[in-house]
Amino acid sequence: MSEASAEAATIAGAIDALARRDGGRLLSNLVGALRDFQFAEDSLQDALESALIHWTRNGLPHSPAAWIMQSAKRKAIDRLRRSANFRTKSAEIAHLIQMENESVEDETEEPIRDERLKLIFTCCHPALEKKTRVALTLRSVCGLTTVEIADAFLDSQEAMAQRLVRARHKITQAGIAYEVPGPDGWNERLESVLAVIYLIFNEGYASSSAEHIRRELCEEAIRLGRLLAALCPDEPEIEGLIALMLLHHARRSARLGTEGEILSLEDQDRGLWDRREISEGSALLERALRRGRPGPYQLQAAIIAVHAEAPSFAETDWHQILLIYGSLCAIADNPVFELNRIVALSYANGPDAALERLAPIAHMLGHYQPFHAVRADLYARTGRSEEAKLAYRLAHDLSQTEAERLFFEKKLRQFT
Repeated sequence: MSEASAEAATIAGAIDALARRDGGRLLSNLVGALRDFQFAEDSLQDALESALIHWTRNGLPHSPAAWIMQSAKRKAIDRLRRSANFRTKSAEIAHLIQMENESVEDETEEPIRDERLKLIFTCCHPALEKKTRVALTLRSVCGLTTVEIADAFLDSQEAMAQRLVRARHKITQAGIAYEVPGPDGWNERLESVLAVIYLIFNEGYASSSAEHIRRELCEEAIRLGRLLAALCPDEPEIEGLIALMLLHHARRSARLGTEGEILSLEDQDRGLWDRREISEGSALLERALRRGRPGPYQLQAAIIAVHAEAPSFAETDWHQILLIYGSLCAIADNPVFELNRIVALSYANGPDAALERLAPIAHMLGHYQPFHAVRADLYARTGRSEEAKLAYRLAHDLSQTEAERLFFEKKLRQFT
């Protein structure tokens, strides 16, 4: 590879990394300025393409994200000037020119960060289908590609692309305001907002990308949760969600083995767990539960807190976890919660009792990798090796990441 080609590849890599790390922050600010999702996304894409040419020629700028932001605004102005209805866009052009003249420093941190919460509330408007709200948020706020989102929903890329286009069009046509609504508008959107923040966290914690753990997404989700809590300090489910994310995040350094494989809870070095985050998460959970309105996020956090308190896997209080899962399944009809309850049952009362409970949920989770992983583990613990191997093979084939595949390959080697 020539020196010029190597430099171009380095710049392309830097742009790709910037788009993944800062794409949501930049797009949120552009949507706020332009009030048009598609227009904002097109302008950002123009700026990224322009960066490849300019940076290869002149080198990386001092502040790449600020450079992209300025360039995107100029691209937007150019697009507006070229548009057929130029005369009706004079106000938008004047606004963009004013923004373009603002200092670079104003476009790098806090003013942009606050825009993302507005974008989440816009994406979670009740006029949109629930699935669309989540997909649009993952695309706009997290910067996930259409392919990644389609994979997460088990949709085709074409179907997901059309869904996103329709959603953006609907927001524009319906004149949905780009804002955090007042208290009267919270109830109808809060459930979806919490769900998408948790999805952002999960995409970071068990990323479908090659990185497996995207710490910046996890930390962004926690930050968004804290912003919500500041806006609505008496809502226990917001506190429960923050606690849940902190308690999960505390384990991040112990989740991968030496070969890059996922480590089960049983095999993790608990000395690597972040005790500061566990303390903060536990304190938040206690405060939420004292309000006397337990919800799914608080109960999930309570389960993780029991694990965090156990000195070792063998000393885990599975009977308490089983009780909490009972409460969770009673208020949330979700087969994944039921699957996790069955796991707790297997450690509280034995794997044979748990195996009998899998059949009723098999038709709902047949394509869900953790279902086959649980089935394999239960078969293995009851000495049914051939059935365990088949189930592990199925789980391996349904895995989305290399770390998961390595985990199941290690499990399968135990039978040879």
